[in-house]
Amino acid sequence: MKVIGNLPGAPCWAQLSARDSEAAQKFYGQLFGWTAETDPDPQYGGYTTFSLGGRPAAAVAPLMNPQQPVMWLLSFATPGVDAAAESAKGAGAQVWMGPMDVGDLGRWALLSDPTGAPFALWEAKKFSGFGVADEPNSLGWVDLSTRDVAAAVGFYREALGWQVWPNEQYPMVGLSDTMFGGVMEMGEMFPPEVPSHWNPFFLVSDVDATAAKAGQLGGEVLHGPVDVEMENGPRLAVIRDPQGATFGVFAPRES
Repeated sequence: MKVIGNLPGAPCWAQLSARDSEAAQKFYGQLFGWTAETDPDPQYGGYTTFSLGGRPAAAVAPLMNPQQPVMWLLSFATPGVDAAAESAKGAGAQVWMGPMDVGDLGRWALLSDPTGAPFALWEAKKFSGFGVADEPNSLGWVDLSTRDVAAAVGFYREALGWQVWPNEQYPMVGLSDTMFGGVMEMGEMFPPEVPSHWNPFFLVSDVDATAAKAGQLGGEVLHGPVDVEMENGPRLAVIRDPQGATFGVFAPRES
């Protein structure tokens, strides 16, 4: 995922919503070597930033209400969240929260795309998002699982200006001629009650070792480790953490 930061439309942040923030901090800290720092300001409700080598890598926040799902939420950068949310709404998205200021850090909105996958828009002020990516134990790819690939691809192309690299099985998306994610048809491998969703994929040095460690820490390996059978395909695994949030890990295969 070579496109990061505040390039409009690019993935700029990954936030976990968890029932037990301290347990999540322990799991991901042991799995990825992340350190955790909780904001003491009560207006942020226990929001905790994960860092890798002193650079922001992701975050975890307590659930806002019991009905909120435990999940990873991806944010995409925009220079103007109000206009971007309105544009996304016009392209078929639903706006659930915001746009709203998050202190002096930035301005935020929570939406779902026309296929039902939640995502957020972030207008940076003091906080721009990832301080580290494309390094071991940091974000390296984003993946959308959806029940309508064509609708999803068309939406993000219109709303966020993404480029699309067509592929019957797994169209890939990006900006500035650089891929940072892909779109997968959910099909029968997902139970019908599972909605469309985004997953972060973290780059690791050893997929098999990371998957095994996740299992030892109380997570569950849902898929893999497996080599992706396509040109330059990585080795990957999909993991569910002890509280139910799913994410992926991957590593390039040696040529």
